[in-house]
Amino acid sequence: MAVGTVYYAFADTAGATSTGERIGIRWLNGTGGEVSITWAMSTAGASASWHRVSVAGPAPAGAVQAQVVLSSTEPAAAVSHYWENVYLGLPIRTLGNLLPFNTESSEVDASGWTPVVNATISRQVPVISWGVSVYTAGGHTLAMSTVAAGNASVLSVERPAVTPGQEYLAYAYLQPPVLTAAAWIELRFYDANGNQVGAQRSTLAAPGTGMYRQRASMVAPAAAATCGMAAGLDGASAGQVLRLETVVIGVAGKIQSGSVLPYADSSFEQGIAGWTVATGVATLARTTPWGESAYEGSYSLAASSSTATVSTIRSARFPVTGDVNWRARIIAKAAAGTWTTVLVRVRWYDATDADLGASTGTAYGLAGAGWWGLSSDAEAPATATQGAVELVATAGSASSVLHVDAVTLRQVLPQTAVEAHSDDGYVQLTLRELPLDYLLTVYRVTEGGARALVRGVHGLVSQQVITSDVMVIEDHEAPIGQSFYYRIEVHEAPGDTAFTRSSEQVALTLDDINFAWLKDPGNPQRACKVLVAKAPDWQRPIEQAAFVVRGRRNKVILSGRRQGLEGDLAIWTRSDAERESLHLLLDSGNVLLWQATPGMGVTDMYVSIAQVTEGRVGKLAQEQWRAWSLPLTEQDMPVTTGINGAAGRTWQDVVAEFATCADLLEVYATSEDLLLDRRMG
Repeated sequence: MAVGTVYYAFADTAGATSTGERIGIRWLNGTGGEVSITWAMSTAGASASWHRVSVAGPAPAGAVQAQVVLSSTEPAAAVSHYWENVYLGLPIRTLGNLLPFNTESSEVDASGWTPVVNATISRQVPVISWGVSVYTAGGHTLAMSTVAAGNASVLSVERPAVTPGQEYLAYAYLQPPVLTAAAWIELRFYDANGNQVGAQRSTLAAPGTGMYRQRASMVAPAAAATCGMAAGLDGASAGQVLRLETVVIGVAGKIQSGSVLPYADSSFEQGIAGWTVATGVATLARTTPWGESAYEGSYSLAASSSTATVSTIRSARFPVTGDVNWRARIIAKAAAGTWTTVLVRVRWYDATDADLGASTGTAYGLAGAGWWGLSSDAEAPATATQGAVELVATAGSASSVLHVDAVTLRQVLPQTAVEAHSDDGYVQLTLRELPLDYLLTVYRVTEGGARALVRGVHGLVSQQVITSDVMVIEDHEAPIGQSFYYRIEVHEAPGDTAFTRSSEQVALTLDDINFAWLKDPGNPQRACKVLVAKAPDWQRPIEQAAFVVRGRRNKVILSGRRQGLEGDLAIWTRSDAERESLHLLLDSGNVLLWQATPGMGVTDMYVSIAQVTEGRVGKLAQEQWRAWSLPLTEQDMPVTTGINGAAGRTWQDVVAEFATCADLLEVYATSEDLLLDRRMG
């Protein structure tokens, strides 16, 4: 425990008749004595369904240990109460959230929020069931209570910095007081003087009175310096309560990597954005209620045609580059009636907004009621600077409704690309257009046809679940000085290959044959290029037992299998920086990869290194060269080791938690610890 650091505890609980459920963090001193207890608020009722309770607070002075305390009030003897999924540790935040933990969760107190009009703020613990792995959702919710009838709203206190021109996405879980409540969130932008310079409101179309995630997105205006989140009720009755949970503002992602469409025009979470009906009788609206029909998020675009005619539906215009290939893609379904064809194409415009015409497009017929992916490729005219996605939809019957979601327009880049980084000893493999939730296997195939699995963050990439349509793999175990390629297999299910593809040939080089690489497969940032003084003289031990048989001239020898290579590698480091880097590499004691230039009589080898000798090469104390002897023992390739990394954290997550660089020095011992979020204590 670090005094002053906020710690977080949660658990899932269930009890049909139990009330007053709460969780606490019991702070203990060095002898196990109690310093104090930080208690959560009690739940508002009883439930036999699993529901979340949680609490957070700073460790008080004198605390060096902590315990989780679980409490409930039972109505009678012999009543069963259940607890599960207990956690105690540092706060669990949404990665990329610009808002601090207590604004996101209200687990410490309600100080992250302030009333704006006709509202009071408190915290409540309603009985809410969250998925067992939804760790960003807690027990406490922010409760906005209306003082009198009318509009009411609250605003986040924190004003995180933003970049003008960058698109941001805000969301929060809202629990409206009644089905008819007009509950909303609003992403707001402010200039350097604190004046509001932009806002985007997104109103919840609630299907009930549960918790529903509502989203709002907007590009930060040119004058924007900071942002905030507001939430409220319009036309509320006195005493009505709006609850908020998991409040997030972050940089908006793309529905598909490289798409030029903003989130609002792709996903329709706050309305129909820039979409219009160019010709025909169709009308456009956001689907309702929340969750009724959506492929991405909670809403989609509904195009309704009252007659069996053709309508042209067009997006706003977005920047494109001429003379390159572009792909427009939509996800669509026939929600009512029939649609004979849906033609997907791109309409091009030049810098003066002149219409350059539309691409030929690709026509599709919609069969059944499911979602279908419809795409069309086209080369932009040389003078094109803008493009709009255009749908020419033919209704086959009156009162037909077409739902459209996850619209993208992107430059078509190679599905598989490789780039050699010889100076750093790795190859970057980029995979695009991967199908989500399928399984991925990646092999490295050398000139002789030998295959080896490539390592990723979860170990060797063998039938791993695809979670993004784009994947970038840094292969730090690629061989030096020989040509190879990558074979990519995508499986719909284990053993069921959907398709395969291969990369171009690629090779890494090592400019000086006197150097070799030493790498930690799980920590490629520690790789060292070292100057070799002398390669090992190898030994291959073997276990043997010798028996003398009376009357026989020769002994009887029983042997085990001869073991791998063992020998001492002699190297030099030429500077204090190289020496410190080598120490960092060796500190973990992990299995390492040794790679030398082909032709040196040594193949790539995984090795374990025993006691290391570091010697000076001269008598002067300031001489930086060192002579090393590394006792190597050949090892098998580690198969379960994954590549360490930031796990999705960015500098924005650091800024949201720490005010100054000095604060980081108290928490992280090294920059690598900061990268991997390994905190002291």
